[in-house]
Amino acid sequence: MNARAHPASLTPRRRATVRDEHVTLAHGGGGKAMRNLIEDVFVGAFDNPLLGPLEDQAVLPLAALAALGDRLAFTTDSYVVSPLFFNGGDIGTLAVAGTVNDLAVSGARPLFLSCAVVIEEGFPVEALRRVVASMKSVAAEARVQIVTGDTKVVERGAADKLFINTAGIGVVPTGVSISAANARPGDVVIVNGTLGDHGTAILIARGQLALESDIASDCRPLADLVAAMLATCPAIHCLRDATRGGVATVLNEFAASSQVAIRIDETAVPLREDVKGACEILGLDPLYLANEGKLVAIVPPTPRRASSPRCAPTRPVATPPSSVPSPRRRTVPSSCAPGSAASASSTCWSASSCRASAERATPCTSSASPATSSRSAASTPTARRCAG
Repeated sequence: MNARAHPASLTPRRRATVRDEHVTLAHGGGGKAMRNLIEDVFVGAFDNPLLGPLEDQAVLPLAALAALGDRLAFTTDSYVVSPLFFNGGDIGTLAVAGTVNDLAVSGARPLFLSCAVVIEEGFPVEALRRVVASMKSVAAEARVQIVTGDTKVVERGAADKLFINTAGIGVVPTGVSISAANARPGDVVIVNGTLGDHGTAILIARGQLALESDIASDCRPLADLVAAMLATCPAIHCLRDATRGGVATVLNEFAASSQVAIRIDETAVPLREDVKGACEILGLDPLYLANEGKLVAIVPPTPRRASSPRCAPTRPVATPPSSVPSPRRRTVPSSCAPGSAASASSTCWSASSCRASAERATPCTSSASPATSSRSAASTPTARRCAG
């Protein structure tokens, strides 16, 4: 979406229409065909005052942003998925929800996105419209605007149908400080629902799993959920959406950044029965399956506000050890070292234990404790639960 190929303003004139059934190299050549594609497919769906002029950039009002907080959050992500359409969403759903969520887990209010697409020659125009319609729908749900973009068309075989990059800008409210380095001994780990739904849905859509199941991707924007969590518990320490690599990867990142070990109660991990079945058939660990609408939060065990039930778990799901070593003793049991074969019930801790409950009914629980190594606590399937 480049202004050099288009008039300065679309308001006074009628938009062009794409009459081709498939995208051709001419649609990326900067001429009339490209203008028609952009005006009809993209601007027709995303139109807003910041996008409408089709300049080479979107100009954002600083005063309005400053009124919302004291820092900007900026992120970018590229999206490739096969198949492009699956139960619960498509690549367009992912492209908007994923970038919105990357902003939201910093505590930011997502506001503006860019959209850059790389289209393979021969891609059906109607399929492109369908993807763009999904992007429009999710952007409206998340209350963000797509304000700038770019379109490229490559020869057949040079791309796998369609690639999308979205970048996003949001504003972090004053006083919000969420970081992967903020986990502390005794903190509580929670998730917002069942894990592995998206990864399993993709496996089924690819035909790699011969199961009759209604598992749908959990792809959705999480900005409203994060805002509600911050309103209830402003002292959230760590927050991240558990996408590629799943909850286990997120916990590993938290453990490494915060220099803690994390213990999970495996029996408390919320999983659908059909996801469990799929993992057993394929030998997968559900903690490593991708999610697109799930987040992992580490919060203090005691809320700042007495009326904050989500910060204060109501039932224990991991029994604290009878004796707790000194916080100065920063050690991790050897059974939890990478490559070891600890049992599923083994724990990684050296300073404290914890309890946890999930926001919805079933908890994914863990404890955080100081550790000497910044690496994960375990890597074998049975021992992975120690630190993700």
